[in-house]
Amino acid sequence: MEKDIDRIPKNPETDILIRVDDFGGRRGVTIREFVRSERYTGFTKAGTRIPAEHFKAFKAAINSIDEKELMEAPVDGGQQKFSGSSPPKSQDKALVSDKGAGLDKGKAKAKPKIEDNDIGEGEF
Repeated sequence: MEKDIDRIPKNPETDILIRVDDFGGRRGVTIREFVRSERYTGFTKAGTRIPAEHFKAFKAAINSIDEKELMEAPVDGGQQKFSGSSPPKSQDKALVSDKGAGLDKGKAKAKPKIEDNDIGEGEF
């Protein structure tokens, strides 16, 4: 089941589409770019999906945004502020230790990039 909730114009060729859907047997909200061009018309990879079990938290986070703040200059030079006790998992620990992986002691490697489709159970 798919139910389009809204389309928000991003530019003349691209809309941001918000829909309730059933992906892989799991309900959720998809927020994705939809492009119309000579070469391609359809969804792009840009966007995300909020599983139904996390929608209440997502909605509360969106509703906590003060619209006046959107019209002001960037906060702290563009760095994000989090109201919770810790940043989201995607922001947590940019580097991980590589003990025993054959690298010099003390060196670290960057975590692999997490795609929006990689979101697993209990995360968002």
